[in-house]
Amino acid sequence: MSLRQQAFKGIMWNLTDNLAVQVIQFVTSIYMARILSPSDYGLMGMLLIFTALSDAIMNGGFSTALIRKIDRTDTDAATAFYFNIVVGLMLYGGLFLLAPSIAAFYKIPLLQDLIKVAAIPFVVNAFFLVQRTYLTIRMDFKTQSKISVVSALAKGGTGIGMAYAGYGVWAIAWSGVAGAVVSCILYWWHSVWKLRLCFSWRSFRELFGFGSKLMLSGVLDVLGNNLFTLIIGKKFAASSLGYYTRAYGYAYLPVGVLSGVLSRVTLPMLSRIQEDDERLAKVYQQMLNLAAFVTFPLMTGLALLARPLIVLMITDKWLPCVEYLQILCFAFMLYPIHALNLNLLQVKGRSDLFLRLEVIKKVLMLALLLIALPFGIRAICISGVIASLLAWILNTYYTGKLIKVGFFKQVRGMFPIGGYTLCMGVCIMLVNTYIKTDYGQLLIGIVVGISSFLLTALCSRSKELRYIISGLKNNHSFK
Repeated sequence: MSLRQQAFKGIMWNLTDNLAVQVIQFVTSIYMARILSPSDYGLMGMLLIFTALSDAIMNGGFSTALIRKIDRTDTDAATAFYFNIVVGLMLYGGLFLLAPSIAAFYKIPLLQDLIKVAAIPFVVNAFFLVQRTYLTIRMDFKTQSKISVVSALAKGGTGIGMAYAGYGVWAIAWSGVAGAVVSCILYWWHSVWKLRLCFSWRSFRELFGFGSKLMLSGVLDVLGNNLFTLIIGKKFAASSLGYYTRAYGYAYLPVGVLSGVLSRVTLPMLSRIQEDDERLAKVYQQMLNLAAFVTFPLMTGLALLARPLIVLMITDKWLPCVEYLQILCFAFMLYPIHALNLNLLQVKGRSDLFLRLEVIKKVLMLALLLIALPFGIRAICISGVIASLLAWILNTYYTGKLIKVGFFKQVRGMFPIGGYTLCMGVCIMLVNTYIKTDYGQLLIGIVVGISSFLLTALCSRSKELRYIISGLKNNHSFK
């Protein structure tokens, strides 16, 4: 099977995986949001920065280092495995000891016990990171898709069952544990890599030399992204944080699907052609344009139809999150583009530039956050939009240096897609103006939005649309 066929097959399986998982999580979240209160979600939101930070350290860049290393050995994998176990145990122990301080910081005693449960997945995840990495190296996304769906069902079933039984916020915490345990069992069952009793300091230094910079970058990314949650949780009521986290979750959902697909497929795929800059630049530009072709209309449509969507899904008690959702949609619109730009640095082995970019971007994000803080949560969300635009400019500086696909070349490639999206947005706004019912706005808005975007793209002979149609017909999308 050729590289482009593997890529298309990988994209399709990843789309199936992510869409299925997101649908399960989406349905679960709707049901649980109807039972649980905004304060319950606010409590878990307060812990998000600590659990996400631990997750960034847990991954440590070792998976990426193994994927891009051409001459990897079983000793390398075993070294990464045992290191992950040690780090997982240390992270859980650290959070266990910090639990009283975290509860005191927020002045909510319940958090002390809650974080001890929410942190359990870090230990469990450590036992299957290498197994998952080897499936990615083989571009076996079919197996990973099946595992993800089953674990999502276990997680969702646990959450719904406990929420229905009246366990409140504990339903969210224990559902995460259930999902991690099921994933661990299934990855071991389907593992193509067999564990060996060996550890090499030479392998460790090589993997850590590359992976440590990605780990630090991940830590900075988590700190930056969750700084909003931390400050909102400290400065505003738990219910306000609940509204923000719901809006954040819905805004992130579609781009999370696309970014996950692109990152998981492009890293092993582009790593195979990392020495051929001309071919790399061509495939990379096509990926960027395809990402924009999906993300721009999706996020614009979500922003314009946010109100009827929220009211119909989780009732009008969540109406305050609508405004936050609309703003955050534009903050996340470039998220898959960011992921691809940063993926290129990993493919080229420049984790040092990756880290440098994260430091600069997080300093800018912090400055914008401090400026917006006195003006409330709405202003904080707007600062996220500005930070995203600045991040795009910064990320493309190095992609331009490495393969000559810089900011202006990326903008030129995506400019027609912006035109299709603008046309679609106008059509949806007209629907909202003349249709007054929530059901009508949502259903007609979706149909009109999709139709107007595809019709405009078709009339303009969009290359991206042709790539997608060609890929579906011929089992490949890149030439």
